[in-house]
Amino acid sequence: MMSSPPSPSPTRWFKALRRTRLGEPCLKTYPLECVDLLRRARLAFQAGRTLKESFRLVQLEAVIRMLEEHECDFVDALGRDLHKPRFETVVFELIMVKNEVLHAISNLKKWMQPQSVEKNLSTTMDECVVVSEPLGVVFIIGSWCSPVQMCLVPLVGAIAAGNCALISPSDFTVHTAELLHRLIPFYLDNECFHVILAGISDLPEIVELKFDHVFYTGNREEGSKIAAVAARILTPITLILGGKNPCYVDQHCDVATTVRRIAWARFHNAGQSLLAPSYILCHTDVKERLVQALKCCLMEFFGPDPRDSRSFGRMVNLDIFNRTRDVLWRSGKVVVGGQVTEAEKYIAPTIATDVADSDPIMQQEIFGPVLPILTVNDVDEAIAFINKQDKPLCVYAYSTNSKVISRVMSETSSGSFCANDCILQSMMVALPFSGVGACGMGSFQGRYSFDTFSHRKACLLRSSRFECVTYLRFPPYEERNLSLMTWACTLSQKSQGWCQIL
Repeated sequence: MMSSPPSPSPTRWFKALRRTRLGEPCLKTYPLECVDLLRRARLAFQAGRTLKESFRLVQLEAVIRMLEEHECDFVDALGRDLHKPRFETVVFELIMVKNEVLHAISNLKKWMQPQSVEKNLSTTMDECVVVSEPLGVVFIIGSWCSPVQMCLVPLVGAIAAGNCALISPSDFTVHTAELLHRLIPFYLDNECFHVILAGISDLPEIVELKFDHVFYTGNREEGSKIAAVAARILTPITLILGGKNPCYVDQHCDVATTVRRIAWARFHNAGQSLLAPSYILCHTDVKERLVQALKCCLMEFFGPDPRDSRSFGRMVNLDIFNRTRDVLWRSGKVVVGGQVTEAEKYIAPTIATDVADSDPIMQQEIFGPVLPILTVNDVDEAIAFINKQDKPLCVYAYSTNSKVISRVMSETSSGSFCANDCILQSMMVALPFSGVGACGMGSFQGRYSFDTFSHRKACLLRSSRFECVTYLRFPPYEERNLSLMTWACTLSQKSQGWCQIL
């Protein structure tokens, strides 16, 4: 068992950040620190430190040790930041990262091997392969709603692909950020991997330091600012952004099972999830049954007063609390919940009906325990409503009719799709976690993380032999040579046809 890591004080800038929040002036010193950390990481990468499979495996195994040996510390940090239950921290933060690491370890050798590709006749005797090479030093910006998962899952992909990385946990979740800042240097290579403590508004300035890739998870507004900086300096970027995730409930469904799965997905982590269903679209004749079942389900999950439940969290800060409360009070009719306690940043699990498309709750991205219900006449209207909005990160559909499920899946566009459940698609390491359109670009998880943090280099390995064929491309150009080259370079032609011409 490894002894506990030392507890160095946070960076000077993070202390300054705290002083600023208390109204005290501070001097920003973090850019200089970031420049130094970036320089060290670049030197380590240029020295080839991360290239060997053995190095990558050691770092990946160290991530698992860190999670196992400090499980209680992560539970405590997330409890202090989000009032997050131990169950949710272990299952949806720690186990998801462990599975990602174990999957990478099991497949790393295969991922690192060059991949052969189809050849034409002119390259039959050559070796044509795609080589995955690391990008260099990447910058990973984590979100506050899943502060461990969204920092470490991309980091696993970066390590597996052979990169160095700077990681910036969200400053909204202070205790989790400080824990990662303290633990990662103790477990991972001190020259290749670094944690910086920065505020969201200062991240564009850090991105300007020029990384080889930027990975961002968070809201659209801040993501667009970071993307603009990255575009200006030609830095490739992956964006996983939030949005409004629709959940269609067909009249042909098991209502009891449906509401349990939707309620769990919407209200875990107090609704602070990129993947939670944002609103329900249901048939008018299902609405009342759905509302009554949701009332019973919330009573079963959290008891008569969710404020006293050990299974229900809190808003991460007063800004998120106020934003959620304000749109709730200006949208629809509250039929379940609605209670708030500002001192605790508590908002009860809330169901709202009679919601209009123009209501604030439907116009803004909501990170909170609020579930609006809208009615539609049929699946056609539901699909039209979904397609009228920006492309979401997820689309969910509940029905016992496979044709309905197939239609919603094929006639809508989203980062992911899940039928008769919610969020579980993100727990499958073999499936990509990705955005599309307004909800982001690029993907990660499993092999997709490895590819995101790799350059797929095309390699053609030729010999100096067979000049009797390759000479055909050289001037002076003749019609006969053109005919022969056309045959040689076309994938659909067979070798015997080439031989007949010769």
